[in-house]
Amino acid sequence: MDQITEERITKLFAGTGPALCRTDPEFTKIIADFAWGEAVEAGKLTEKERRLCILSALLGCQGIGMFQNMLHEALYAGVDPVAVKEVIYQATAYLGIGRTYDFLQAANRIMKEHGISLPLAPQSTTDEKTRFGDGLAKQVDLFGPDMAKRQTEAPPLRRNINRWLADNCFGDYYTRGGLNDQERELVTFCFLLAQGGCENQLRGHTAGNFGVGNDPEKLYSAVEQCMPYVGYPRSLNAMNIIDEVARQAKK
Repeated sequence: MDQITEERITKLFAGTGPALCRTDPEFTKIIADFAWGEAVEAGKLTEKERRLCILSALLGCQGIGMFQNMLHEALYAGVDPVAVKEVIYQATAYLGIGRTYDFLQAANRIMKEHGISLPLAPQSTTDEKTRFGDGLAKQVDLFGPDMAKRQTEAPPLRRNINRWLADNCFGDYYTRGGLNDQERELVTFCFLLAQGGCENQLRGHTAGNFGVGNDPEKLYSAVEQCMPYVGYPRSLNAMNIIDEVARQAKK
C-alpha cells in the first residue's frame, strides 16, 4: 500500500486507527482512495463546507461510527467545534432527538479528548418572547411570504405544528450563531438527502439553498462529497431533485 493511500486511510478512519487495514486491506484501499481521493479531488466546496456536509450526511443516515471518525478528522483539520455543535443541534429539528442524542454524546466525548472545554460559548440570539417573531421572520426571509400565511390560513389541526416550525425549528435553531444561512441550508440539505423518504422537504430546502446563494453546482458538489457515505441511490435521488427545482426556478 503506497503512502498516499495510507494517508487517506488515516483521515477516513481517524478515530479508529488502521484496524481495518489488517482485516480488510483491499476494501480499505478502495474506500479510502475513492472517498478521500477521487471524490475530494472533484470537490468544489471549501474544506469547512465539505467536512460539515459529510458530518451532516452521517447524522442523516445514522452512521455514528464513521461520524466519530470524521469528527476526529474535522477537529484535527481545524474545523470550529462551535460549527460542529451547531450541525448536531440543527439536525435535531430534522431528525429528532431520538436520532441525534447519541451523536451529541459522542461529540462531547471526542471534543474532550481533543482538549476542548465544554460547554462552548452560547450561540442563542432569541428568548421566549422573541423566538416566534424572529423565527417567522427567518422563515419568510429564506422561503418567502407564504410562510407567514401558514400561521393564519392553515387548517386548525395544522396550527400547532406550523407555530412550532416558526418558534422551534427556526426561532430556536436557525437564528443561532455558529453557522450562517448558507451553511445552515447546506447542512439541512445533507440531512434530508441522507435520511431518504423526505423528498418533499428536500425540494423545499433545495429551493431554500438557491435562495441563499447555494447554486445547483454547489449542491451537486455537496451530494458528491456525501455519496461515499450514503450510497448511490439517495445521491442520485437528490441530484434529480436539484435538477427538478432548478428547472422550475427558470420558468
